[in-house]
Amino acid sequence: MAHQRGQAYTWGAIVTKSGLCAGITTRAAVVVGTILSVALGTVVWAATGPTGDAAQAHPLAAVRVLPTTAGRRTIASPGARAAHHPTTRVCPDNGKLLACFAIRQTDTAQPQASATVVPRGFGPADLRSAYQLSTSGSAAMTVAIVDAYDDPNAESDLATYRSTFGLPACTTANGCFRKVNQIGQASPLPATDTGWAGEISLDVDMVSAICPNCHILLLEANAPTVSNLGTAVNTAVNLGAKFVSNSYGGPEHGFENSYDSSYYNHPGVVITASSGDGGFGVSYPASGKGVTAVGGTSLTRDTSARGWSETVWNNSDGAPGSGCSSSVIQPGFQAGLATGCARRAEADVAAVADPQTGVAVYQSFGASGWAVYGGTSAAAPIIASIYALAGNPGSSDSPNSYPYAHPGALNDVTTGTNGSCGAPLCTAGAGYDGPTGLGTPQGALAFAATAAPTTTVLTSTTNPSTLGQAVTFTASVSSPAATATGSVTFTSDTTTLGTVTLAGGQATVTTAALPVGTHTIAANYGGDVTVNLAPSSTTLGQTVTKAPTTTALTSSLDPSRSGQAVTFTATVTSSAGAPTGSVTFTSDANTLGTVNLVSGQTTLTTSALPVGDHTLTATYTGDTNFQTSGTTLTQTTNPPVEGLADSNLSPLMNALSNSITDSTGNKILGLNPPCAMIGPYQGLSDIDKLVYSRQAGDGCLQFVTTFTGP
Repeated sequence: MAHQRGQAYTWGAIVTKSGLCAGITTRAAVVVGTILSVALGTVVWAATGPTGDAAQAHPLAAVRVLPTTAGRRTIASPGARAAHHPTTRVCPDNGKLLACFAIRQTDTAQPQASATVVPRGFGPADLRSAYQLSTSGSAAMTVAIVDAYDDPNAESDLATYRSTFGLPACTTANGCFRKVNQIGQASPLPATDTGWAGEISLDVDMVSAICPNCHILLLEANAPTVSNLGTAVNTAVNLGAKFVSNSYGGPEHGFENSYDSSYYNHPGVVITASSGDGGFGVSYPASGKGVTAVGGTSLTRDTSARGWSETVWNNSDGAPGSGCSSSVIQPGFQAGLATGCARRAEADVAAVADPQTGVAVYQSFGASGWAVYGGTSAAAPIIASIYALAGNPGSSDSPNSYPYAHPGALNDVTTGTNGSCGAPLCTAGAGYDGPTGLGTPQGALAFAATAAPTTTVLTSTTNPSTLGQAVTFTASVSSPAATATGSVTFTSDTTTLGTVTLAGGQATVTTAALPVGTHTIAANYGGDVTVNLAPSSTTLGQTVTKAPTTTALTSSLDPSRSGQAVTFTATVTSSAGAPTGSVTFTSDANTLGTVNLVSGQTTLTTSALPVGDHTLTATYTGDTNFQTSGTTLTQTTNPPVEGLADSNLSPLMNALSNSITDSTGNKILGLNPPCAMIGPYQGLSDIDKLVYSRQAGDGCLQFVTTFTGP
């Protein structure tokens, strides 16, 4: 059936005064509810109460929906608060060996869960939503899981979990998954154990849920002892894992500092460990010097802005451990914090652990398939994987200090208790408390390294430069910790010039587009979480001057006659573009005029030049982008034509006023056209051309017929 928002539906379910639980048949009832929202994977609905039953209405429940092949949707209830489910601890504690802390519901198994039904328990989308995780991690990160004994179905069960939730395959064949014994060899593997197989399934599924792109290294110790499990931890580190999860523990015995030195203190490596499921009381290795101790919460959906709420987990299934170490000194990051301890306080952070609000896990060895798991065993790999999302720790860091540097990036759990010792060791409150530490993840920031400092230096190939000139800026990023990787963003004032990947610690950008003026060029290195380098930036002032120009000047007639019109043309050019502005023309010290450029050229015409040689100057005045320039030429002005009164001319020429024609109108006196069109003849009237030709004796004057006038 298709579920619509605002529509009322009826489900057969079990209703008690504490809520709704699908799948239990001890007391049946019918619940009427209204769909609040529907999306593939989740339906949120408000129950209006069971019909025929006096139990109180369930205020808000969350169920999941998947389409069947016929287009219908099947409803399950993984996240709803419900009547208490019976549970079992998969690794019973015999008091002698370290025990795993996984707890499994025993009444909600789904042996043959259909592909159209999402398993009960929180899945990857739920957990990533609850803890505001927006990235999927990197294949460059390897999360190691340390457990005891062998789970022969670990890889195939992992494949089922990941395919069911649409996660990428993680197999031995594709290099994502690797299973080894405690000394790093593929064989021989230790003996099998169905209880620890449940722990293994829980651990690898939680890594997959939180960091689906991370590689998984499963180390199976020979037995659940400090020496065997600790050896596996050392092997994980030797194999390159930077994130090692341990979902087991036991009481302190006074040898913790020795164990730390031998196994659990690895600077530059994240070691997480569950705080235990027995309530108030310290568990080792969680209390170790270099270990992030992970407590536990009850996680439920709600209508808050976050969409989720958490309290300290505490019910008949157990509660997270907390307390003061009897032997491990107080770390510097807890100094001055109100932990209630003179030595190391447990826990540091927390995540979901309540089996009643547990997570979906697939286990086929020792179990029948899908089940709902909890315990702080779930919380430890969740936190280790979030560390992986945040990037590699600093090479000499104690990563358990990171959350203390970013307490504002955690969800502070302020309600609940795990015992009767009061605040802060047993009762949650604002700030630090024993059961949940500083809180639960709010993204990955709280688990990021205090990055190594970097220095960025910026240089310019040419400073000052001119308009249109290509300038290369080089950013050099250095750090005492590692060769800088990542990228640098270059800006000029508020304009981005480009983002460039570092190569050998350097990045360059070239531009010829900077306008005239002084600019603040910035190089911003964004840091790199993979090598834990902090961001850094620097600036320089780049001056861009006006582009040079060249001015050329030509004359339309040189030499010219006094009174004759001469046109001077000025052309202004630049390699940076077309200059604008104006050109001023002068003759000797006299200004002839100022004319605006059009497409880099302008003209001025004058007939007022006196007889003599003149220095003509064209001066370009420049504009906002182009420099001034100028040039000169020498213009010769000859005396005017003598005219008709010149006694040196023949009487015939003195008698001429216009061209002479014969009786049929043919011109009989004129100029040879080719020579009359060039040189000094330009701009003269016909009669002046005749007079000039006579004076010059250049042969341009031609008589083309005989005239026998008076």
